[in-house]
Amino acid sequence: MSLRAGARALLGDAGAPLTILCLGAHCDDVEIGCGGTLLRLLSDHPGSTVHFVALASTPAREAETRAAVGELLAGAARAEITVKAFRDGYFPFMGPDIKDFFEQTKRACAPDLVLTHHRHDRHQDHRFVAELTWNTFRDHLIVEYEIPKYEGDLGHPNVYVPLTAAVARRKIDVLLRSFKSQASRAWFRAETFEAVMRLRGVECNAPDGLAEAFHVAKLVV
Repeated sequence: MSLRAGARALLGDAGAPLTILCLGAHCDDVEIGCGGTLLRLLSDHPGSTVHFVALASTPAREAETRAAVGELLAGAARAEITVKAFRDGYFPFMGPDIKDFFEQTKRACAPDLVLTHHRHDRHQDHRFVAELTWNTFRDHLIVEYEIPKYEGDLGHPNVYVPLTAAVARRKIDVLLRSFKSQASRAWFRAETFEAVMRLRGVECNAPDGLAEAFHVAKLVV
């Protein structure tokens, strides 16, 4: 079962290729939430396939995310990048169209692991994507990533992925180089991204003091 295959990946059964689906409401969400984990998974599981989806974009933002994802997924045997143009901030009011797209995605791939937003994220688009993920992918390991923001909704994760210092630096470098449109935002700083990884590294006693953290509601091993 896909749920078990994904669980083995997180529990350290390295080697076997995986099919990974990454779902982000906006360009840069996946990269911020689990960029380091993607780098580690692709290193631990050579030959893996990644399906990457960003749902809201502009032409400029699409170019940024394609550049960032191209770097983060360089270790994948196959990477499919889909960038849609649903209206930013209006996802709950565009439910049927986005749900139809999710159903199309389910028919197009059978992921072992689904990386998506946290269901208790306070951004309406993020939360809606998380809810549709659970509604659509019912026999898969769903791992919910976190994104720092003004609302202060990081919560209490229950799964940690320790990262090496080199992987953490690479993630931050890709974010800062790729997403020039976000440079004016006060929170879009190397210090912010490192601080979150440092905090999660403390919480799981990571060897290099750095980690990404996730919420997993169901795990079958």
